[in-house]
Amino acid sequence: MSMTAHIAELERKHQALDKRLTEELAHPNQDNVRIAALKRQKLVLKDEISRLRGRSAAGKSKLH
Repeated sequence: MSMTAHIAELERKHQALDKRLTEELAHPNQDNVRIAALKRQKLVLKDEISRLRGRSAAGKSKLH
C-alpha cells in the first residue's frame, strides 16, 4: 500500500469515528466512557496522519 493510500485509509477511519462520535453525542443516554474512547481513537489517528504526512513531505523535499 502506498503512503498516500495508507493516509487516505486513516482519514476514512477518522471520519467514521467522527460520525460515531456525533451519533453518540446526540444519543439521549450518552455513554461518557465510549465518548472518551472515540475521542482518544480519533486523536491517535490524527497524530498518525500528521506524522505520515510530515514524513511524506520530508521525503519529497529530499527528492528536489
